[in-house]
Amino acid sequence: MDDVHLEQAARIAGRLAGTYPLADGYHRRVLDETAPSMVGRAAAMVEEETGLTGGDVPKVAVIDRLTWVERNLAFFSALLSPVESSLENGLADAGLGDGLSGRLLAIEMGVLLGLLSHRVLGQYELVIPSAGSGDEICLPAPNILEFERRNQLRPDEFRFWVALHEATHRLQFVGVPWLRSYFLDLATGLLNVSKPDESRLAVLVSGIQRAGVEGFFSLGEAGIPGLMATPAELRRLDKVQALMSLLEGHGHVVMDRIGSRQLVTWRRMSGLLSQRRTNPRVAALLRLTGLEMKLRQYEEGRDFILHVERRAGWSAVDMAWESPDTLPTRSEIKAPESWLDRVG
Repeated sequence: MDDVHLEQAARIAGRLAGTYPLADGYHRRVLDETAPSMVGRAAAMVEEETGLTGGDVPKVAVIDRLTWVERNLAFFSALLSPVESSLENGLADAGLGDGLSGRLLAIEMGVLLGLLSHRVLGQYELVIPSAGSGDEICLPAPNILEFERRNQLRPDEFRFWVALHEATHRLQFVGVPWLRSYFLDLATGLLNVSKPDESRLAVLVSGIQRAGVEGFFSLGEAGIPGLMATPAELRRLDKVQALMSLLEGHGHVVMDRIGSRQLVTWRRMSGLLSQRRTNPRVAALLRLTGLEMKLRQYEEGRDFILHVERRAGWSAVDMAWESPDTLPTRSEIKAPESWLDRVG
């Protein structure tokens, strides 16, 4: 995506991101001051709970929505560039105009990031690399402050709950040395489409024509990458979704265990976070990248972790981190016994 289309996406996202009236008040200053020690405390508890080692305490950045958009825009643009190239060739052959793919992706990406900028409560930056990012946990202050106020949550407990979530994801990628490169290889390889599948391209072109190139058209669960991908690339997408189910399931089990001991309101907060994932509008937009995570996939990941632990103990859960070959597949996430049989 060129600079013009990046600016278009940023403008759209910025208008949708907006702000939160109380984002610059006293509570924001308190969050700025307490975030580093809060994340450090959460990281230590997660290490003790999981047995994984995270090394140094991560950096913490308290940011606004627009900053979150900017940090993610460059990464997703690079990730989708192979799709744009293949899409452009196909649309040009169909007589739908020059440069249409860039404009289409800019609109979709701008809307996606603009809406998600309201919902993200934290992000571990080593997984989604952007300019200047590293071993850093980002906390979007407007979203945290708005969510805790709207749901009348105790700020100290809710902020620590968010810190637990991000510290767990951080430890997964730092404590399992090969996991980050494996994840990024899967994600980038998924979208390195060298030759679009003609039948899938026909579906995409037909959808655009029906929509008049003015709105969103119907996409499958794999999104635009799925429409352009070969069967082999769809199998790669299956691996990405299996990994995301495992990471989220593991993360939520760890959060709940620590939260049940440390936080009076953990059960209510856990329920509120689950409810947020059922928003159909956001779920539809997530299909753009092919990385949609439905509520059932979070639940499947959690159920997988709990089943394996019941049957073989927590040490059996750790077998998933030994190598890419011991990661569960999507079918094994749904049938944990088959994974246990395979990995011994």
